[in-house]
Amino acid sequence: MILVFGSTGQVARELRDILPDARFLSREEADLADPAACGAAVRRLAPEAVINAAAYTAVDKAESEENVALAINGEAPGAMARACAELGIPLVHISTDYVFDGTGETPFSTDREPAPLGAYGRTKLAGERAIAEAGPSHAILRTSWVFSAHGSNFVKTMLRLAETRDTLNVVSDQIGGPTSARAIAAACRTIAGQLMAEPGKSGIYHFSGAPNVSWSFFARAIFKAAGKDVVVNDIPTSDYPTPAARPLNSRLDCASLSAFGLQRPDWEMDMNAVLETLGAKP
Repeated sequence: MILVFGSTGQVARELRDILPDARFLSREEADLADPAACGAAVRRLAPEAVINAAAYTAVDKAESEENVALAINGEAPGAMARACAELGIPLVHISTDYVFDGTGETPFSTDREPAPLGAYGRTKLAGERAIAEAGPSHAILRTSWVFSAHGSNFVKTMLRLAETRDTLNVVSDQIGGPTSARAIAAACRTIAGQLMAEPGKSGIYHFSGAPNVSWSFFARAIFKAAGKDVVVNDIPTSDYPTPAARPLNSRLDCASLSAFGLQRPDWEMDMNAVLETLGAKP
């Protein structure tokens, strides 16, 4: 049995479809704000592997709630990892491109020194380091720009705005790889299965959709595929200030995925599948 932390988030919802026999823990069953409870749940249920698909993801709110974000993103994964190490089982943990500072135009490699810009990135990095320190067989899967038919994400936001707007200003100087939650879930399943048989594959991996594009390019692709007549104006990040700084370069070097026989997913194909699910295709 695979144990999944998270039950309603984007990736967890997709994992429910592809891992019907997994055990999913909701916030009521294991609140990540209570790290000890998370470790206790792993020990009590004694699964074959753990996937952590839960996190504090409110990037801007984290600037004023860093202690809460740290408990959920940093301390709870560490508690899970210590329990996994005791049981000799692997942990697959989803992390983020926000552990980097977003400088330059070169894709960030897995061995690039992290330098997060804000609280969210700092707390996610703390989780990565806590897992590595605990020492279980693990895969830290950094990803970016997650979208799906569930929850709040860029695709759904663009579709909602298209109902009342015929022109939108969208940031054009942040570049990254949009990544479907479905593709992330499938990668987690593959990685967990291989780590059970080959624990030596432990490490940090990058997983993002291809090709890399800007948010404004992504928006135009969404509107075109959904048959929405919306004009997208390119604007710089400086014209759209937010409490938390966003990395301009979210490109991830995903070459290490070959260790699991994985490659970068085609985000446009996955986007079209999400639009079909939402009934948003013309």
